[in-house]
Amino acid sequence: MWFVILTFLLMIGVTTLWWSSIGLLRLVSTDRRSARHLVGRPLGPDDVAILVAARNEEMVIEATIRSACQPSSPRQVFIVSDASTDRTAEIARSYGARVMELVTNRGKAGAIVAGLRHFDIARRFRVVMLLDADSRPADDYLVTGLPLFQRPGVVAVAGRATTLHDSGQSWRGRILTSYRERTYVAVQTLHKFGQAASRANAVAIVPGFASMYRTEILEHVDIAAPGLAIEDYNMTFEIHAKRLGRVAFDPRAARAYTQDPDSLHEYVKQMSRWSLGFWQTVLRHRLQFQVFWIALVLFSIEVFVSSILLVVMVPVLVGDQLRELAGHGRGDRAGAVRLALPVARPAARRAAARPDPHALRRADVASAALPVDGTGVPGAPHRRCVRVPAGPVQGVAALVQRCVGQSDPGGSSQAWWPDRGPFMRATA
Repeated sequence: MWFVILTFLLMIGVTTLWWSSIGLLRLVSTDRRSARHLVGRPLGPDDVAILVAARNEEMVIEATIRSACQPSSPRQVFIVSDASTDRTAEIARSYGARVMELVTNRGKAGAIVAGLRHFDIARRFRVVMLLDADSRPADDYLVTGLPLFQRPGVVAVAGRATTLHDSGQSWRGRILTSYRERTYVAVQTLHKFGQAASRANAVAIVPGFASMYRTEILEHVDIAAPGLAIEDYNMTFEIHAKRLGRVAFDPRAARAYTQDPDSLHEYVKQMSRWSLGFWQTVLRHRLQFQVFWIALVLFSIEVFVSSILLVVMVPVLVGDQLRELAGHGRGDRAGAVRLALPVARPAARRAAARPDPHALRRADVASAALPVDGTGVPGAPHRRCVRVPAGPVQGVAALVQRCVGQSDPGGSSQAWWPDRGPFMRATA
């Protein structure tokens, strides 16, 4: 039993249960104190620049700009075309966005750095939203997200991801995107919300699909660090490592819709890239004595142990099931449970080895519970008991205790269940 509990905890994760419990408490408790702890002047849409790094995104860039312009102005939307070979830059200009075209491909992180410098965003705006070209902020994104910056020490607000469903998806695509959406709900509503508690400040990632940063800290963050598959893990780790401030998150604020993979190949490719980026970032930074780093170490250990358990337990469980099925087959061929007959008669011993089917049909169930060891059984003072395996007629490998001795006054013998007394009586 303890092995099962320990395996469950390691598979689910102690840190996951811990942060999820805190997140649940935060959800059910009233947040009346937050209004009394707001600091600084409120931020408005005019304080926010929306920066989009795009490469060959002509199919989605129009919808992205339209959604970005709902809470803001087109003149505050900045597009960095990362050496696009299609109409991405042309479409962005047609909707009034500011556009920068790169001649060589620099990747998303390099395009973000180039855009920040080219448009002088840190000097002109107090907050920058980093938005993926295939993501769409909700209409109330800024209205609900900007107040989180008024909480003490907050320098970044992690966006709340929601899957953008496409009506033209196949049934396989709908399964994948529905699974991803349920993962978003479970992880963000409980786990991540618990990490964002003010005294914990242990949020591991400010996702790059749609999140906001105070522009004053960007010069201290190595956005385009070399050798990393993705930039958002590293930007978050930089905030913790350099103690720049807190990361805020609320599942009810800063919502944005993102396109998730609708094919298994793309899904595996994305998860592999995320996993690679996470471990690259972990190895890049040195550990510190903070809640974030302690939680990170525990989480890393749990991921390693649960992965080993998953690899080991699946073959073991499958092997057990196969052996059980094979045992059932042998039990069905073995026939019914053999009854014990008195040792005194050779014919009865032969009958015990090959029971008479007519005698088995005449067997009846005894209702009285008698002692297992035979003491106190009338007519059977000299019983000896041996354990023999019963054929798994009903799919259970049980041990039947067979008691052999002199026949009782009724001229019959009895088979015994351990601790339950005789369960069958066959006439000899």
